[in-house]
Amino acid sequence: MFGGRKDVQKHRNETTMATLKVLICHTCYSSSSRLTSPPDISPSSTSRTSGLIRPPNSAIACLLRPRAPEPFLAPVALARPRRRASVSATMASGVKEVLPPALTSTSDPPPIFDGTTRLYISYTCPFAQRVWITRNCKGLQDQIKLVPIDLQNRPAWYKEKVYPANKVPALEHNNKVLGESLDLIKYLEANFGGPSLLPEDPAKKEFAEELFSYTDTFSKSVVSSFKGEGDDQAAGAFDFIEKALSKFEDGPFFLGQFSLVDIAYAPFIERFRPYLQEVKGIDITVGRPKLATWIEEMNKNEAYAQTRQDPKELVESYKKRFQAQL
Repeated sequence: MFGGRKDVQKHRNETTMATLKVLICHTCYSSSSRLTSPPDISPSSTSRTSGLIRPPNSAIACLLRPRAPEPFLAPVALARPRRRASVSATMASGVKEVLPPALTSTSDPPPIFDGTTRLYISYTCPFAQRVWITRNCKGLQDQIKLVPIDLQNRPAWYKEKVYPANKVPALEHNNKVLGESLDLIKYLEANFGGPSLLPEDPAKKEFAEELFSYTDTFSKSVVSSFKGEGDDQAAGAFDFIEKALSKFEDGPFFLGQFSLVDIAYAPFIERFRPYLQEVKGIDITVGRPKLATWIEEMNKNEAYAQTRQDPKELVESYKKRFQAQL
């Protein structure tokens, strides 16, 4: 089942995916706003009332009721590997990082290519958040300096001197600048120290690549419902996530233990869940217990928590972008 999805993904129109990334990133409010400590968005903090369920003739009722079971790869029970350290206990220093202000069109550039490793991000971009989370989880705060960019008022020197693609994330390392979020999280895993975020088990490695290849399809399917294009695809995307979380039995994460795969999906589910809850009255965890548990476990990760946005601000930014299309 997953292999087929991967084959389809390989032939997906690149222009469509580029448009998707613009839509998601540009729903971000001004990145000059500072992060606040967001309220917990775990299932226990979200009330479940009858108001979440719409009448049967609602066009979105399908999202509230997971689809009938489909053929799926059987759960794999693996011999428990050497225990890795607790995610919440060791993936962050326990001290919140003091975040620098976002650079704007009037900001001077940093001393580029001076030997400092820099991660250029936007505080509000989910693609950049992937790399930011990975940096934190590997404990690289002292080795990789954050350079936030205001995407609504970005400096001209960023395109001219740093990254001609003029987008985030970008990593300045060893006198070169690299881009693309999935490539960068793998780059940090391969080229820097810290806790391992990919398993050694071949079956898990193979499944990880299948899930990486599905990320754009997942985002596009959910965003299509925001744009008023129907909710069937979004329902199928969340059902896929639920089934993927059921494959390995040695932990609550996609590969059993916490990994880069969880990091790849977390920024998007962080945004999609509160928007669907407030705007469409849909709780994506209803009938999806694995997803509910995954969200609870991710919220315990301090390294991830330091990158999270206020759900209310995320919802407002998405409303401005999409509600006119509903």
